[in-house]
Amino acid sequence: MSETGVAGAGARAMRFMALALLLVLSACVTAPSDSRIKESEFAALEARFTQHIDVLASEEFGGRRPGTIGETKTLDYLRREFESAGFVSGTNDPAHPWNAPVVLASVTGGESRIEFQIGRRKVELEAGEAAAFTNRRRGLIEQGELAFVGFGGGNVGQDIVRGRVAVFLAGEPQAAAETRRTLLERGAVAVMAVLSDGSRIERMRAQRSRERLELAVDVDDQLSLFVTEVGMARALGAKAWEELRAAANAESGFSAVKLNARITVEATAQRREVPSHNFIARLPGTSPDAGAILLLAHWDHFGTCGPEDAADRLCNGAVDNASGLALMIELGKRLAKGPPLGRDIYVLGTTAEEWGLLGARAFAEEPPIPLESIVAAFNFDTVAIGPRGSAVGFIGEGRTALDEVIRQAVADAGRELVPRERAEPFLQRQDGWALLQRDVPAVVVSNAFGDEERFRAFMSSTYHQASDEPGKLELGGAVDDLFLHEMLIRRLADPKQYP
Repeated sequence: MSETGVAGAGARAMRFMALALLLVLSACVTAPSDSRIKESEFAALEARFTQHIDVLASEEFGGRRPGTIGETKTLDYLRREFESAGFVSGTNDPAHPWNAPVVLASVTGGESRIEFQIGRRKVELEAGEAAAFTNRRRGLIEQGELAFVGFGGGNVGQDIVRGRVAVFLAGEPQAAAETRRTLLERGAVAVMAVLSDGSRIERMRAQRSRERLELAVDVDDQLSLFVTEVGMARALGAKAWEELRAAANAESGFSAVKLNARITVEATAQRREVPSHNFIARLPGTSPDAGAILLLAHWDHFGTCGPEDAADRLCNGAVDNASGLALMIELGKRLAKGPPLGRDIYVLGTTAEEWGLLGARAFAEEPPIPLESIVAAFNFDTVAIGPRGSAVGFIGEGRTALDEVIRQAVADAGRELVPRERAEPFLQRQDGWALLQRDVPAVVVSNAFGDEERFRAFMSSTYHQASDEPGKLELGGAVDDLFLHEMLIRRLADPKQYP
C-alpha cells in the first residue's frame, strides 16, 4: 500500500471513530437504558397505561365495534389525548380533520338455489349437496355454460374458461382459494369447487350466518360456488361424473372440457354500509421534507361477540388492543414533550383490523402523505402480556432496511430478540402487513412474544373472548416497549443519524 493510501486509511479510521462516538453519545442523550429509568417513572407509566385501558375497554365503550357509539367514544378519546399533547390533525383533509372516513360493508347470511340442466332434464341440488355465496344483496347466473378444468392447474387456457362457470376438484382450502383466484383472472364468470363431502359446505354456511365486514369498495362481485361429488354425480349422471374424475386423475394429463350442461344460480345476502374511520394525528417535525415516522395501532374490537347463552357477551378487548393504544398514546406524549424531532411523527388508529386489516388497507389506498415518504412504521398490538425484562419479538425481520438499527436499539436497551420463527407466523395477521405489501418499512417490535408460555395462555383462553377485560394486567413489558420505541424513533426521526 502506498503512503497516500496509508494516510487516507488513517483519516477514514479517525472519521469512523468520531462518527461512532457521536452515535453513542446521541444514543445516551435520546434514549436512556433501562438502568437509568427511575422506578417511580416506570410505575407512573404503568398506572397511566392502566387508566387508558380501563376507559377504552370499559362497558361504556361497548367493545369498540366499528360503526357504533363505541367507535365515536374511542375516536373522541384519542383526539383529546393527542391534541392535548400538541399533535394536530394528520388527515391533511380539512373536510375530515382527525378522522379519515372508511366505508365498510356489513354482510350476513343468505340463501341460494343451484340448478343444473342437461337437455330438458333439470336437477335442483339440495342444501347438503351445494351452496352459493355472495357479498352482494343478490347474485345471479342464468343458464351459464360450464367448463370442467380438473384440478385447475396452470395449463388451463383462457379460451376454455372465459365466460363460463369453471368447475374444479378442490383440495385444501388455501390451495382451493388460490385456484379460484387464478380461474377468475382467466375470465371465468364464477368458479365452482367440488368437495369430497358436505361438511365444509356446512362450516361455510355457519360462518356466513355471522356478520362480517369488508371494505365497501372492495366487496367481491363474484359468486362463490361449492358442490359435493354426490351432487355432481346426481346433476351430470354418475357415469359421466366418474369419467370426468378419472380423466382428471389420469397420469397422461388432462385437458379442460366444456360440459354438456348449463347452470342457474341465485344467491342472496343481507348487506348494508357501515361508516367508520381511521384516526390520524401528526406531530410536526423541524425537517418535514425528510419524511415521516408512522406509529399505528388498531382501535377496534368485536363488541358483543360471546355465545348467546353466555352471562357476559361483551368482548371488551383490553389486551387486544386497548393496551396497544395505551402504549401509543403515552409514547406520543413523551415524544412531544422531549427535544424537537426532525421528521414528522404520524399516529394512525386503524378501524376493522379484526375483520382483515381493513383500516390499514384503506390507509394504504388513500394515504395522507406519499407512502414512499414513510421512513419507518411501528405497529403496537396486544402488548399487555410479557413482564418487565421480557425478550423482544421482531415481526418483519429481514424484510426492511430497519434490521440493524432495531437490533442495535434492542441491545442498547439491554433486551434480547426471540428466535425469528416465534414471531414470523403473525406477519400477515397484523396491520403492518397491509403496509409492507406497499413497500412501507413496517415492523412490530414487541414483548408479546418474549414469554412464550404467557403468550400461548393468552391465545388459548383470552384472545377474542369476553374474558379479555380490564383488571390486573401485566404491563411491565409494555412499558419496556415504550422506552425501546422512544429510543428507536428518536434515532430514526433525526435525518443526520438516519439519512
